[in-house]
Amino acid sequence: MMMEMDAGRLLRDGRWLCIQAEQCIGRRLASTGLTAAQAQILLCLLDRDGQGTLLTEIHRAFGYSMATLSSMVKRLREKGYIRVERCKEDDRRRLLFATEAARRLRPTLEATIQGVHSQLYHGFSQKELFTLDRLQRKLLQNLSALTAQHQKEESKS
Repeated sequence: MMMEMDAGRLLRDGRWLCIQAEQCIGRRLASTGLTAAQAQILLCLLDRDGQGTLLTEIHRAFGYSMATLSSMVKRLREKGYIRVERCKEDDRRRLLFATEAARRLRPTLEATIQGVHSQLYHGFSQKELFTLDRLQRKLLQNLSALTAQHQKEESKS
């Protein structure tokens, strides 16, 4: 007899994977005083070095709430890893830039995250990783459609 897949368990397991991966990265970065989320944001800024990045772009890339991001930016500024400049086109907006201190930390951040990823995906073939990627993207598309539908229904109310 074939058992039905527990869709709730799949979602819980996905959430648990993310939490544990972030905790593992955080433990490995403890000596830097950075969390996994802060490290990801810094790497994002470093990848766009020289251009500056809007907070809304980071929000779209990672899905953190704007309040959470504002708090993270404040802490990263206090630690000297990012600087903020007014956007020339729109004085209300702020561009975020990585500092030299962040550039010096980049190899540590990349090695730490890569090390956790290597362990996380250990034993997976390239084909399995591509399949996992495809399936996750499909889930994200389904969630986007569900969110769009919900927003459409709310706007009618």
